Amino acid sequence: MAVEPAVPGRVATGMRTEWRAVRRPYGPHQQSAAGRRAAAAALAAAGSADRTVPRDPDGRPRFPPGFAGSISHTDRLAVAVVVPGAAAVGVDIESAAVGPRMAGFVLSRRERHTLLPPVWERTPRELFSAKEAAFKALNGNGELDDFLFWKIELSRSGDALIASCRGATVPVWVRSAEGISCAVAIRW
Repeated sequence: MAVEPAVPGRVATGMRTEWRAVRRPYGPHQQSAAGRRAAAAALAAAGSADRTVPRDPDGRPRFPPGFAGSISHTDRLAVAVVVPGAAAVGVDIESAAVGPRMAGFVLSRRERHTLLPPVWERTPRELFSAKEAAFKALNGNGELDDFLFWKIELSRSGDALIASCRGATVPVWVRSAEGISCAVAIRW
């Protein structure tokens, strides 16, 4: 099951999203392989002649020049998003429940009081996913060093979220369906 990111077309012309199932036995090797297959398909759909995505020494995927991208996976599903011409992209998918204790740790008091029901319709899992995607987009070149993703601040902007960290901001779009949330952040 895949859920398409809720990114408006006018924002990310040329954005390509590809999903791949993780093969048995569903371990880290199979999850990584599914992510690489999704990335190759997204690069092909975006028009890249180079469809390989090696890892940087720190483990981050390295997409071809001109094709910013990101990969995420759960134990059973992988997704890759490529946005030609963007400076950086972050994608995250989450299928795990984010309970009150985890939400209290990952979300600030302000975020819990302004982004969750009854004030807005976002769930803790969606906000967790938004922070992960924003971290990837903001840390595209490793400039955040050892910064922890949950320190990113989220605020509402229309139907999107704005993620802020150390003076930098990035929009984040989130969508959920049938037990999975997907967030995409794009930095231009």
